[in-house]
Amino acid sequence: MMKVAGQSSNIFGLSSQQGALRLDTLIRIRWLAVLGQTTAIFFVHYVLGFSFLIYLCLTFVGVSAWLNIFLRLRYPGLVHWEGLPVMGLLGYDILQLSSLLYLTGGIQNPFSLLLVVPVIISAATQGARVTIPLFVLALGAVTALVFYYQPLPWYPDVELSMPLLIKAGMWTSIALTMAFSAIYAHRLANESRKLADALAATEMVIQREQHLTTLDGLATAAAHELGTPLATISLVSKEILRDAEPGTQLYEDAQLLRSQARRCRDILGHISSLSSHEDENIARLSINVLMEEIASPHRDFDIAIRLDENGELPRPVTSRNSAMLYGLGNLFENAIDFANSQVRFTASWNDDSVELEIEDDGPGFPPGLIERIGEPYISSRQQHRKASGGGLGLGLFIAKTLLNRSGAQLVFENITERGGRITGARVKVRWKRAEFETI
Repeated sequence: MMKVAGQSSNIFGLSSQQGALRLDTLIRIRWLAVLGQTTAIFFVHYVLGFSFLIYLCLTFVGVSAWLNIFLRLRYPGLVHWEGLPVMGLLGYDILQLSSLLYLTGGIQNPFSLLLVVPVIISAATQGARVTIPLFVLALGAVTALVFYYQPLPWYPDVELSMPLLIKAGMWTSIALTMAFSAIYAHRLANESRKLADALAATEMVIQREQHLTTLDGLATAAAHELGTPLATISLVSKEILRDAEPGTQLYEDAQLLRSQARRCRDILGHISSLSSHEDENIARLSINVLMEEIASPHRDFDIAIRLDENGELPRPVTSRNSAMLYGLGNLFENAIDFANSQVRFTASWNDDSVELEIEDDGPGFPPGLIERIGEPYISSRQQHRKASGGGLGLGLFIAKTLLNRSGAQLVFENITERGGRITGARVKVRWKRAEFETI
């Protein structure tokens, strides 16, 4: 399936849609192969002085160059392909390199290891339906090159032929390299795609908060700009009232116009003072107010919420930061989702640090996944999901990312009793006090 470009791409040449490979990436890789093959052919023949079927080798290289030129002229450089077209191009690369290796010593040629490259590219960008056939094709080519090949370019009076056991060892090395590299490349590319999607979701959350802030500023500006025409309307209506006879229709209309202009001015005055009024009252939050604001939306559930403080006065005070509120709110919501009966929210502070702990009495985190919690699309408590809740996946990744940006360090752990039985989960969010108070 062919896709027209227009989306962002990452280091693998992938578009935002998984599996779509930029054609320009394939063309550039093949040009690199053409350059390397040409250099190797001329170096072996003219510098080392070894004799082999140089013109036939150059013919195969020329076919690759012609294919690149055809693709460049036929399709736009930013077109994206996936599936069968990609398998066809990478399959051609395997067959072209295999032909060159057949003419230059088969598996004895040190460059035979390059047969793994098309398979790795497929593993990094395509699914198993494309990669497995290419792996089988490359493995078949390596197997054929063990038995069928032209002599390796070497000195005329010396016959160089490796024992079958060494060839079998090289075959095994190439096969294992191909398999492990393909698996590793697939996992790496898959994690890269997930991370890119998750970061995009995080940016959407931040942009939404910034958009709301911008709207507040625009409302204030609009109120200021509308003040002048409303003053003009009030002045004109006042002059009409002065000249019109009381009791006439014109007099009543002018009174109505003046009263409505006064009402509009009151509304705009309220809008103009709204931001400054909010800034004075809620722009700064003490830590107890912060905790209450996070917990209050969840008090209507059947889960008991306990708020505790542990520190000397004065309490730490921070600014109203949308990213921090979202991150803490997401952690608290997950605790509510998985708690059996109670969630405990504790704030501790001293002169050096501020720490918030969120504890629930649910099933806890699976021990094998604690180290990976916070990675995108890792859902650690899926087996205990409630009907109204989800797992710890993308939402927790966004929360962790936003809190880390505020300078916080997060620790996920289980609450255990004697005997090792898990009785709940705990999340610790810790800031340096100076950073917390200047967020």
